[in-house]
Amino acid sequence: GDITESDLTLAAASSAVVIGFNTKMEAPAKRVADQSNVDVRQYKVIYELLDDVQKALTGMLEPVMVETVIGHAEVRQIFTAGKTTIAGCGVLDGVMRRGVQARLLRGGEVVHDGHIESLRRVKDDVREVAAGLECGITLDTNDIQVGDVIEAYTVQPKPR
Repeated sequence: GDITESDLTLAAASSAVVIGFNTKMEAPAKRVADQSNVDVRQYKVIYELLDDVQKALTGMLEPVMVETVIGHAEVRQIFTAGKTTIAGCGVLDGVMRRGVQARLLRGGEVVHDGHIESLRRVKDDVREVAAGLECGITLDTNDIQVGDVIEAYTVQPKPR
């Protein structure tokens, strides 16, 4: 039916939006809408209504976190510098990137989930090392063994 004063009073009390499809709103109802600052949306075309509702819902939903694996490196040698363990690795595929999330896999099982603290190529601090190259990786753990695999990944929000 048409949008009434009671619809608008209820919407004002619950901070809701009033949506009308092929409806009218009489002058007293318009006054209530203006006085109570209720958002009234009226549509004559169903597709416009559906598009607006979908856009509104997209903004209300929390984004989905999407994980993307960017590379794997095999630990071939262990070095220590003070209390820090450095993994001498060969990058198997993708890239290793400083600062990204990383999982330490031992026998296919995750033994640590953290991030890559530092990345070195020969003696240089680098931002990224590509597949086929060797590098030194420092994780936020010292429990690293030869044969472990470091899986680097990113996590980014994706709107619903």
